[in-house]
Amino acid sequence: GSDRVSERLIFDPDQQPVVAQIWGTIPESFYKVAQDIKKRGFAGIDINMGCPERTVIRDGACSGLIRTPELAAEIIQATKEGSGGLPVSVKTRIGFEKESIDEWLSFLLKQDISTLTVHLRTVRELSKVPAHWELMPQVVRLRDSLAPHTFIVGNGDVTSLSEIKEKFEAYHCDGFMVGRGIFANPWMFNSQVDLADKTVEEKISLYLHHIDMFKKQWDGVHHFAQLKKFAKTYINNFPAASDFREKLMETKTIDELQQTLESLR
Repeated sequence: GSDRVSERLIFDPDQQPVVAQIWGTIPESFYKVAQDIKKRGFAGIDINMGCPERTVIRDGACSGLIRTPELAAEIIQATKEGSGGLPVSVKTRIGFEKESIDEWLSFLLKQDISTLTVHLRTVRELSKVPAHWELMPQVVRLRDSLAPHTFIVGNGDVTSLSEIKEKFEAYHCDGFMVGRGIFANPWMFNSQVDLADKTVEEKISLYLHHIDMFKKQWDGVHHFAQLKKFAKTYINNFPAASDFREKLMETKTIDELQQTLESLR
């Protein structure tokens, strides 16, 4: 959250530029964290105003800020003041209980942000309905009239590079954010790879690499059980895959998770 920054918030500066996403409700904390993010060498700051998780919005954070636009504006301003010139972006949804593009997104576009990422569902809808891509032209028109310098990024039900190309040609937003689509295909961003050609061995190797990266970055900070939610991403489409995933779910440590995966090779 924006009210604290973990000392484990690190990355390899030789890799691609990294944007730090923050959330919370206290403008002063956003200011301080933005200063820290600048010192750490990040390329930009994204403010999460879209997460629909109940315990978060109950406190008024993330998509809860849709209900308090004045506070949202204070948070954006505080982040920009503390950012040392880094670009500041916002990720949000098209409304809370119902679609409110003209009100909520217009308000955000008037805040002089670098990028607005729009998840094309309301908070109430969670991810239970198809994303409303038919509304993207309305969002783009708003941007063109209110803040032509702001990039618009579309989010929701994007599952392949070919789909991104189709949506770009149809809706003309500036970019796309992928969420759950990566769970279906961890090679999604490699146009040279056909998932159907990937062997069980290759999937296991990538899963083990994923686990190894988690150990290097988050060991002792985040519980290893988070890695189990990726089991269906990597362990699928072969006989007894379901039974093997059950074995992975029963593991008690990260080492046991690795060893169980190794046993399948």
